[in-house]
Amino acid sequence: MRAVRCSPPGVEVVEAEELVGEGELVRVAAVGICGSDLRYLRRGSIQIAGHEIAGTAADGTPVAVEAIARCGTCEWCAAGRHNMCRRAGQDIVGMTAPGGMAERYLAPSSALVPLPAGLPLEDAALVEPGAVSWHACRQGEAGPGTRVAVVGAGTIGMLAAAAAQRMGAPEVALVARHPYQAEAGERLGMTRPSGLYDVVIEASGSESGLSRAVELARPFGTVATVGVYPPDVTWPYMAAFLKEVRLVPSMGYAQDATGTREFTHAARLLADRPEIARTLISHRFGIEEAGRAFEVAAARPPGTFKVVVHP
Repeated sequence: MRAVRCSPPGVEVVEAEELVGEGELVRVAAVGICGSDLRYLRRGSIQIAGHEIAGTAADGTPVAVEAIARCGTCEWCAAGRHNMCRRAGQDIVGMTAPGGMAERYLAPSSALVPLPAGLPLEDAALVEPGAVSWHACRQGEAGPGTRVAVVGAGTIGMLAAAAAQRMGAPEVALVARHPYQAEAGERLGMTRPSGLYDVVIEASGSESGLSRAVELARPFGTVATVGVYPPDVTWPYMAAFLKEVRLVPSMGYAQDATGTREFTHAARLLADRPEIARTLISHRFGIEEAGRAFEVAAARPPGTFKVVVHP
């Protein structure tokens, strides 16, 4: 089968061995390229790339694939918090374990999440980053009666803003670096920042973004960080201290208090609002063009949000 293998500093399309073992074979339809995929390349990964995976299960069911590994037996898995499972930090899809940017992907049956009607498979690569964004909003306790701001208007930030809207926040503001991002946010019903906010989602992964997030939070407000920072990041302690801002990290996705997967929430959001995928999937490539797809994702020319490869 054809697959896209990391070959630092880029990727290459190879003929990979057919997959055998435990799990369910998924016929892959779409895989998004994430900033994490680019980091894995920089760190020297030689695995098959890709963890934002959507495809068709063996029985014909359209599915998205949860990319966080889990043992299924520890206390965290039992509580629906598999993002805290020890395996989640060991078997990293696309980095230390094979990813899904291939014609077929062998996934644990427990990782398959059926897609709702109305969500095309070619758009469902957004479910994985959508679940990451949903989790960040839940960590920040966005909801009815909360003013929400999102710092960073890449795919994760835009999806976080959409998730906050879905959770009932009456106003969601977007801090965008580029005009095309601000314009896209306005089309999706987001406002420009004005005043202070109950909940701020930091999705830029930058030190300046973290400072801006604390600045936008009201006294006793919450900043949920979904951006990934370097180990030596300096956080704005004094600014947070003076307002007693609560800083809450957000990692991956899990289940909510009702036992519903955050993947399911994200998929329903995308199905109900097809304009989100139309706005955020800015580039599509076939598998033979994967090298070019990674170049575009890394260069991020104006207008770029999510780059998707279709095996």
